[in-house]
Amino acid sequence: MNRRYFLTTLAASAVAAHAQEKKLRVGVIGHTGRGNYGHGLDTMWKALSEVEIVAVADADAKGLTSAQARLGVRGFADYRAMLAEVKPDIVAVAPRFIDGHRDMALAACAAGARGIYVEKAFCRTPAEADEIIAAAAKAGTKVAVAHRNRHHPALPAITQALKDGTIGRLLEMRARGKEDARGGALDLWVLGAHLFNLAHFIGGAPLACSAVLLQDGKPATRTDVRDGAEGHGPLAGNEVHARFEMQSGVPLYFDSIQNAGTKEAGFGLQLVGTKGIIDLRIDEEPLAHLLSGSPFDPVKEPRAWTPLGGTDPRVGTHELAARDLLAAIRENRPPLCSAEDGRVTVEMVTAAFASHVRGGARVTLPLEDRANPLAKW
Repeated sequence: MNRRYFLTTLAASAVAAHAQEKKLRVGVIGHTGRGNYGHGLDTMWKALSEVEIVAVADADAKGLTSAQARLGVRGFADYRAMLAEVKPDIVAVAPRFIDGHRDMALAACAAGARGIYVEKAFCRTPAEADEIIAAAAKAGTKVAVAHRNRHHPALPAITQALKDGTIGRLLEMRARGKEDARGGALDLWVLGAHLFNLAHFIGGAPLACSAVLLQDGKPATRTDVRDGAEGHGPLAGNEVHARFEMQSGVPLYFDSIQNAGTKEAGFGLQLVGTKGIIDLRIDEEPLAHLLSGSPFDPVKEPRAWTPLGGTDPRVGTHELAARDLLAAIRENRPPLCSAEDGRVTVEMVTAAFASHVRGGARVTLPLEDRANPLAKW
């Protein structure tokens, strides 16, 4: 090897090593007063040494000033201007109001973002999800949705317990929202999406839905349709009862009644088997507990709920989800909770509306009509 070739090769290797070590640049999109920055989707990146936050956009002037101070970065009133000028590698679509998610995600793809992390719910309709997925595929952008429990260390333990027959034959999955003032259709959107994401992971793809929406105990009508409080689009009903047929053959039931919930019992998913129950409390740690014994056979002595699987505080801070997105970019694979997974949750919510509009009739998924059925009811 001659000296010139050696030095050239050495320099190229140094450049390549530097490129590998270069931090990915994160741009945050928030909107104070319209969902703000979600559940910490602005500050979550500080835990990752592989990235640096370089800019933030917020249409609210006071909110922007506060975000700049919090993050220590440049600020933009218009997220499109931020994307055009800064061209971040990763874009956090942070507002909880979901009516802007589609436009923000499409703009991030067009600006060349390598990754997007978007607050749940993903978007307003299956049609919007279709658009985002198509744009991301064309741009080569990896899109992850912030259903953070998809990364929880308890899920492998649950999967193994089901495989081992720990609770016997799995008969059904039962989900309830928080059932607070948002109970009903809004609860279906805001909290149901988390539960549907886990049910999809456990039970496979949804195949069909039958549902009813009630307003004060009576079937909701066209006059009960209203705009959702967090940009979800048309909603109806302060009570929801839905049944989903899942690919595994195990049905999923979702119920939510306004102001019927309690802090101790609300917001969870139960896997009911012939020999026990696995209970997931979404906002609590440990996430999962096991109750052994037939749920249909009363016993004299109380049974104990025992934790199932591990815990990891990085789930709640979105760190595990963020690290998975980085790995997805590096390995050229879908994130664990991908845009396609987000689309499934949006379609399940929309399917409940579609069934009710048809008088509770069974509707199959994927839905033919990709819009919100309540919008043209």
